[in-house]
Amino acid sequence: MGLLEGKVAVVTGAGTGMGRSTAALLAAEGAIVVLVGRRSEVLDDVASAITADGGRAVVRAADISSKTDVDALIEDVRTSLGPVDILVNNAGSASKVLNVRWISQEEWNEVLDVNLNAVYLLTQAVLPDMLSRNTGTIITVSSLAAVNPNLLGGAAYGAAKAAVRNFMTYLHNTFRNEGLRAVTILPGETATPILDNRARPPHAEERDAMVQPEDVARAIHLVATLPQRTVVQELIIAPTVQRDTSGDIEISRWTGAPAGEVPQR
Repeated sequence: MGLLEGKVAVVTGAGTGMGRSTAALLAAEGAIVVLVGRRSEVLDDVASAITADGGRAVVRAADISSKTDVDALIEDVRTSLGPVDILVNNAGSASKVLNVRWISQEEWNEVLDVNLNAVYLLTQAVLPDMLSRNTGTIITVSSLAAVNPNLLGGAAYGAAKAAVRNFMTYLHNTFRNEGLRAVTILPGETATPILDNRARPPHAEERDAMVQPEDVARAIHLVATLPQRTVVQELIIAPTVQRDTSGDIEISRWTGAPAGEVPQR
C-alpha cells in the first residue's frame, strides 16, 4: 500500500515538466491524481501514462485564473472523487518582457493571475473541506526568484513568486493548528518549458546542469508523504553549480524596449 493510498491530489500545470513528474510520483503512492491544465490532449497523455503504470488519474481542463472555473473544478472533484486532500499549485507563467520599464499592464496581470491569483482561488475553494476535517496539504511551487529577484525571471514573475511565498506563510501561521500543512517549494533554475520565454533561452547543455522537473517532483513527494504530524514549511532546491547569467541578464534588460531606448552596440 502506498503512502497516499486513496488520497485525492489536485495538481495544476500537470501536462508538462514538474507537474507531470509530480503527478506520476503521487499516483505511484496510491493517490487519485486530478490533472489540471488548459489543454486536455496533453493531460490525456499524462493520464494514459499513469494508468499504464497502475495508477489512477483523471483529467480536468480548467482556467485556474477564473473563479467560476475553479469553483466548478473543486465541486466536481468533491462530488466524483471526494474532498481534496492534497493541492499542488504548480502551474506557472513568465512574461516575455522582463524589465519593469517596458512590461505592459496586460502582461503583468497575466503573470500574476497564474502565479498568485490562481493559488488564492484554489486555496479558497479547498480550504473549507480541509479545515472541517482537520487535515490537508497545500503545496505551492514558488521560486528562488522570490528571494533573489532579477531580470532573469523578470519583474512580474519575481513579484508574483514573492507574493505567493508570503501567502503560503500566512496559511501556515493561520491554520496550522487546524490541521493544514502549507508548504512552499523554492526551486532555482529548472529545466522546464517556461525557460523558452527567456530573452535568451538556455542551450541544451545549460539546461542539463539545472534542476530537473523530476528533482522538484521528488521534493514535492517528500513533503506530501510525511506524516500529518510533520510539516516542511519551506524547501529550497537549487542547482549544485551556479552558472554565469550576467550575459542573459543584460539581454533581458532591453527585451521589449522601444527601438530608441536600446543602446547601440
